[in-house]
Amino acid sequence: MSPEHDVRHESPASPERPASPAHRPSPPGRGPEGRTHWRRSLAVAVPALLAAGGLGSAMASGALAVGLQVQDRPVDFTTSSLYGTQYGAAVVDQTVVRPDGSTGSVRVLRMGFADGMLNGLCLSRRQEIAGATYTLLLTLGDDDPGSWEIRTRNTVLDLRNATGVLDMDGVVDLNTNGADVRTVKDASGAYVVNPLNSPQHRFGIQARYAKFDRIVGTAQDFQIPGLLTTPKLKLSVRPGTVACPGPAAPTGTPGTP
Repeated sequence: MSPEHDVRHESPASPERPASPAHRPSPPGRGPEGRTHWRRSLAVAVPALLAAGGLGSAMASGALAVGLQVQDRPVDFTTSSLYGTQYGAAVVDQTVVRPDGSTGSVRVLRMGFADGMLNGLCLSRRQEIAGATYTLLLTLGDDDPGSWEIRTRNTVLDLRNATGVLDMDGVVDLNTNGADVRTVKDASGAYVVNPLNSPQHRFGIQARYAKFDRIVGTAQDFQIPGLLTTPKLKLSVRPGTVACPGPAAPTGTPGTP
């Protein structure tokens, strides 16, 4: 494995919310919704905050296979470790709509994995309801820092800021053209051109493997539309501002995604 790097990516904070999902990349190979009942989409939507909390007890146990999309506004997250193949990253501009209705953009680091494994995952989002602050907490996986129990496919994260330790292996290209980064393949087995929708001549990273440990960050957009399997998922609504717990250091080594 290559030497580890302490990685920090930050972009200016903004209260803006993303515009229509049309600007986001559409992962290849995704068929029409409803093709199979296992390919459900779990949308964490702010208007459904309280209703989602009511689902927590019903979804607290059992193996799940879903697609996960977190959008509309930034979400805080933590994970003990994220390991994946065909890792790529590029700086992109994400279109947003300001509170006054005008449009603008937020610069983010878009990261993508073809196949991945996560060692636990927590998502935290705050919302004002009738003048009071509530936090929606979504936790996935078990409490074992050595299991890498969550499997993903076509993972895309738009990072506003993140800290952690990044270790890359295989052929690693730094400062490559973002539009030349390759992560996923289409149905014919060919790499999709510019899967991260990066403009030309933007900073990019390409690696065969990547392992990102003890991540604490904020994502403008969080998508795992291809497949996500986890042995446990829990949704809860807490009064006030509640942060995800700090991620434990991973133990052992991940298997093959």
